[in-house]
Order: sequence, then structure tokens, then C-alpha cells
Amino acid sequence: MYKRQFQFYADSISNSLKYEHGVVNLKNNIATIKIPQGYKYLNGEDADMVLTDLWGNPPREGDNMSLGMLMPESTTPMSDSTYLINITYSPEGFIDDADAKELDYDDLFDSMREDMKDANPSRVEQGYPTMDLVSWASPPYYDAESKKLHWAKELKFGEYPINTLNYSIRVLGRKGYLELNVIGEMPVLEEVKSNINPILESVNFNEGNRYADFNPDIDQVAAYGIGGLIAGKVLMKACLLYTSPSPR
Repeated sequence: MYKRQFQFYADSISNSLKYEHGVVNLKNNIATIKIPQGYKYLNGEDADMVLTDLWGNPPREGDNMSLGMLMPESTTPMSDSTYLINITYSPEGFIDDADAKELDYDDLFDSMREDMKDANPSRVEQGYPTMDLVSWASPPYYDAESKKLHWAKELKFGEYPINTLNYSIRVLGRKGYLELNVIGEMPVLEEVKSNINPILESVNFNEGNRYADFNPDIDQVAAYGIGGLIAGKVLMKACLLYTSPSPR
């Protein structure tokens, strides 16, 4: 009975979503996304509803709220083996990328795994399953010319039998960075990797907000570099990583 009721509820929400194509301005014109071929876009309000009401993630507020979401053209949020690309903006300052060439990704992985483990009691207390870092699904890669960074983690949530993919993209700007988080299950990894270049090319800061527009006399510099951006310690401590749909 509950499963039928939820399916009816999920279908009604899915049918109410309004998808967009073409060019979309993000965050009061701070950046632009040209929707890649084969994808469609949901605005921020619809995206937050999908993540919380349909996918069961913790609600987000303020700068953590979604700016929008990309998803494959042929799927809906409740399709089997689908994935979503949630977009947010973090105004945490200019990210100095000087540490990018010196990072030891094995050490970084070990630190991230311990941080997730330490955060699990808080997750359980809030009613969410434990979250464990299994492996790099795709190791970190930073393009110093485009100022774009991406990496992927394989995560295990509680006793759910299929591991979750978190494929993370960061676009660095003058006063912060855009986050594109690919959320799905591990079987979609190869499809995401085959589309990663069009996705990366689709999102850019507008003039005045680009990395090259940084003014050291007036702009704030973030308290961490590329390593801290990958480790995401603030997010992990708050237990706010998105998950893919849980079984109903």
C-alpha cells in the first residue's frame, strides 16, 4: 500500500516538473550554463524538491540551496539507473590553486575516509544511514588553464546493496566556486565519464566573476586551496552529502 501511494506521489511530482533547454543564467547572472546536448535542466526550486521530497536528502538552506539541476534527456528523477547533476554556488572566496601540483591523493583519500567515519554517529542521530568512502571512482584532476576541477567518489550508504556515485565538479571563480555534483548509483559511472567534457564546457562564470578577474586589493581569499576543496571537510562534518534514491 505504502509503495503504491509513494509511486503515485512521485509520479505526480515528476509530471509537474518543467524542464528547460538552451542557455540559462545562474545566480543573478554570475554564471551561464549552456545545456549540453542530451540533457535537460530544472530550476533551483524544482531541484530542491527532487532532492528532498523524492530522494530523501536533508533539506538545505541559504547558499546550499540548488541553483538548478541537469539530468539526461530520456530520464525522470524516479527512473531506474538515472543520475542528476545538482548545481550550487559557494561564495567562500578566491581559491588559491598553488597547492594543486603538490597534492598526494592517496593521503587525501585516507583523510577523507576518516572524516566520513567520524561523522557517522551524527548522521545516525539525525536519522540518516551511515556513509563510508569506498574508493576513488575517478581520481582528482585539475585543469589549471580552465580553472576546473573534477573527481569521483564511490560511497556506501548503510546496508543499501548498490554503492552511490558522487562525481564532483568545481568551477573556480573570482569570489567562490560553482559546484556541480553528479548523484547516482555506481553503474552510471561510465556514462558520466563519457559525457564529462561537454558537462565541463557547459558552465562558465560571466565577465567580472571569472577567476582571472580576481582583485587581491578588494577580494577575499578562501582559507583553503585545491586540497581542501576536494576533501570538503566542512560538508562532511555537517553530514550534508547528497545521496541517490533509497529503496522504497
